[in-house]
Amino acid sequence: MTAPPSGSPTDAELRANALRAANGRTLAPRGVRFSWIWEWAKVFPAAVLLFLVLRTFVVEAYKIPSGSMEQTLLVGDFLLVNKLLYGAEIPFAGRHLPAIRAPKRGDVVVFVYPVDPSKNFVKRLVGLPGDTLSMRDGVLLRNGRQQDEQYVVRTQPDADPVNEDFRWQRGHVVNTAVAANPADSLLGAAAVDAFPNGYRPSRNNWGPLVVPSQHFFVLGDNRDNSLDSRYWGFVPDSLLRGTPLAVYYSFSPDSATALPWLTRIRWGRIGSVVR
Repeated sequence: MTAPPSGSPTDAELRANALRAANGRTLAPRGVRFSWIWEWAKVFPAAVLLFLVLRTFVVEAYKIPSGSMEQTLLVGDFLLVNKLLYGAEIPFAGRHLPAIRAPKRGDVVVFVYPVDPSKNFVKRLVGLPGDTLSMRDGVLLRNGRQQDEQYVVRTQPDADPVNEDFRWQRGHVVNTAVAANPADSLLGAAAVDAFPNGYRPSRNNWGPLVVPSQHFFVLGDNRDNSLDSRYWGFVPDSLLRGTPLAVYYSFSPDSATALPWLTRIRWGRIGSVVR
């Protein structure tokens, strides 16, 4: 007596199928029953590869951790970011794919934080290479013209602190801004020690600064609660990662509420386009 070929149903399975057939049911042969595992095994690597390609070169998800872009973006927003627009980075090559278009003033951009490359920031691009930027009493001026920024939020309009982090600006300030004029709001006797050339910027009064080649100047829409270019300088173009497309999920963080990601969903923000 010879053994049945591999993968063929056994006598016991044939008898069981005959009984099930009498009751209107049949049991697929063993090889057929488990064929779906092989089909999934063949598809899974291709699906993973497609996911990695899309994530690396096309679109990636980001979460908003701070309020620096309120009310444009809120804490708890989850974004889909277009990485193709500015030319996605090619991993381990130090190069980028061709860009669809160059960054524009007013774009909301995602970039690698120059001070800590392990972090990604989201801000609004307000200055291109060659632009001359300044701020007077919280109003942004670009190339001498006051900008109408309707998206800006001011939570502390009467406060105008001076920060030691502003020291970097000395190397980029236009010479006319550091003329020895005590009446200038950026100058003063106390500035001599902190800023040897007399330039004393504050959060709402600084510049004019000239944006260097291949760099950008960014600000948060929540101007009084944003760690941005005023504090740490320009963003090299090589650090741009993309621009947000839309909010794909959003919830209101609340430590006093159980499962806020499930119970405090902002349904009205889901699908909203970022501008």
